[in-house]
Amino acid sequence: MSADERGFFGQIKDKLIRSKEKTAAEGRHLTGRQDLARENRLPPGQHRVEKWPVLDLGIQPQISTGSWSLAIDGAVANSVTWDWQTFLDQPQQSFLSDIHCVTTWSRYDNRWEGVSARHILEVVKPLPEARHVIFHAYDGYTTNLRLSMFDDENVLIAHSWEGRPLTQEHGAPARAIVPSWYFWKSAKWIKRIEFSEVDKPGFWEERGYHNDGDPWTEQRYG
Repeated sequence: MSADERGFFGQIKDKLIRSKEKTAAEGRHLTGRQDLARENRLPPGQHRVEKWPVLDLGIQPQISTGSWSLAIDGAVANSVTWDWQTFLDQPQQSFLSDIHCVTTWSRYDNRWEGVSARHILEVVKPLPEARHVIFHAYDGYTTNLRLSMFDDENVLIAHSWEGRPLTQEHGAPARAIVPSWYFWKSAKWIKRIEFSEVDKPGFWEERGYHNDGDPWTEQRYG
């Protein structure tokens, strides 16, 4: 276990984790009403909120733009590491999307700015054997995606929300945004994007959450 991981697991709120593991084991919040969800815009079992709730494991790392970097590596032809200015020098995209949290809240029409996943794919050129993407965060958190999930038109590494820089509690300086899946897949405080031949379930996936996390089919738990 790395020093980052020891620090992460030493600080997280055990009570919170036990609660979420119990929620997963009991299958709470599942409704089985996928039939009407897409017509209503709101996935089954969700409720709409206006504010953006703050959820974390009791750790909010402080990373300045001067010390931040993003490594993109693994099963790729062209590994890169971007400092903050290099990240901003990449083509910038703006996307509008809803977000859906596994804890049952959804927020509509979020405006993000950042670097798109498809631009990242063009830069690093994943090898043919690459099948999965793993996000690594500055707090030690990880989460996994299938490469096909990452290669979606509205996935990006965002630095701004609603025209302003992300705040610390929401993942500043930069975070992943994967809006078609439950929001635990959108890792905060991102520092590495790893392309992999094999799947590597992340923090919540190893603790009872679904490996994919599609809100429309209620893939809350494994």
